Amino acid sequence: MRFDELELEESVLDGLDAMNFQETTPVQALTIPLILQGKDIIACAQTGTGKTAAYVLPIINELSKGIHPANAVNAVIMAPTRELAQQIDQQIEGFTYFIPVSAVAVYGGTDGVAWEQQKRGMEMGADIVIATPGRLISHLKMGSADLSKASFFILDEADRMLDMGFFDDIMQIYKCLPKTCQTIMFSATMPPKIRTLAKTILKDPEEVKIAISRPPESIMQTAYICYDAQKIHILEQLFQQKPPERVIIFSSSKMKVKELTSVLKKMKLNAAAMHSDLDQPQRELVMKEFKNGHIDILVATDVVSRGIDINDIKLVVNFDIPHDPEDYVHRIGRTARAGGEGLAITFVAVEEQAKFKQIEDFLEKTIYKIPVDAAFGEAPAYEPELNKRFLKRRGSGRPQGSGKGGNSKGSSSSSRNRNRKNPANTK
Repeated sequence: MRFDELELEESVLDGLDAMNFQETTPVQALTIPLILQGKDIIACAQTGTGKTAAYVLPIINELSKGIHPANAVNAVIMAPTRELAQQIDQQIEGFTYFIPVSAVAVYGGTDGVAWEQQKRGMEMGADIVIATPGRLISHLKMGSADLSKASFFILDEADRMLDMGFFDDIMQIYKCLPKTCQTIMFSATMPPKIRTLAKTILKDPEEVKIAISRPPESIMQTAYICYDAQKIHILEQLFQQKPPERVIIFSSSKMKVKELTSVLKKMKLNAAAMHSDLDQPQRELVMKEFKNGHIDILVATDVVSRGIDINDIKLVVNFDIPHDPEDYVHRIGRTARAGGEGLAITFVAVEEQAKFKQIEDFLEKTIYKIPVDAAFGEAPAYEPELNKRFLKRRGSGRPQGSGKGGNSKGSSSSSRNRNRKNPANTK
């Protein structure tokens, strides 16, 4: 479907034409007409499907008609992270080039000057407020935000916000909105807690489900079944074979991210870390440098796995297994954007095999396992069911016993000793 087939104002279509937006994505074709009809919506669509434009365009369209209050907040868009809030703000700026609709992004991790700018933007009546829950509540408590005239309330990545513990914050903000407010929820997954939230805040909603979260076929998915101590050596070999360019390496802990970044820098590789301990200016600088190509490798926690639109990522490496299959999909979805191709490599240690098998089951496919170079020692067999039962008997931690790994053929205890010497090799 083309955008000019939708009931959008000419000024909105002019902006889309200037940005060379012609064809809608499936989620846009399904949701934009419903939002224009004033219906509450719960939509299941993953990152990369064009969901931001799916709710931003109809909201801008309605605000452009001039029938909403001047000098008042007319739309509230909630986002789980400041990075996603900034990205939404940038898209709105592009779409409103020919339209007198204003927006302000409200998020934490900034100095007093930014706070005052956010406060002034809301007090002057920015049409659209894009906010993280915690910072918006701070402004509400200080009396610098008035949501009593808002007509639209949007939750982007609602599942992520609930995972981050924002349920009470969302409800507190929701209670500050008028009962006539149109509410729109977007979520990549639809677990019971999302259903519960939807029943609480949505009025007779329409449900839109594009497809179950699956990575595009244009991503070549591969894995190494290895010991934990072998991971860094495999990574080093990969970058010796082909110099890294536009690479994201994901790890589940910020401590591991810091250690791994340090090790990569010692290898004379151009790497930078992205994690929650960085303040906002530092995070913005890292993202800017990576997007501009001044950084080859971004080592990150899941803070950048969702909602960040980075083009031309060549390779995604899962240094360890994410917490659930959906997180795996979001991680590797950073590559092969906009119809391109990409490569995803996952390192699977013995104790991670059961979780990796869950990912394969979720994807309903077997991911190709690349043989580990014999120079790094014997690799473990892929026996997820055996290791799952073993871990249950042990109760925790690393499997003990007859495995071999590392740089030499030794016992698994010797691998653990090597891990202690090099913290970047540990989980």
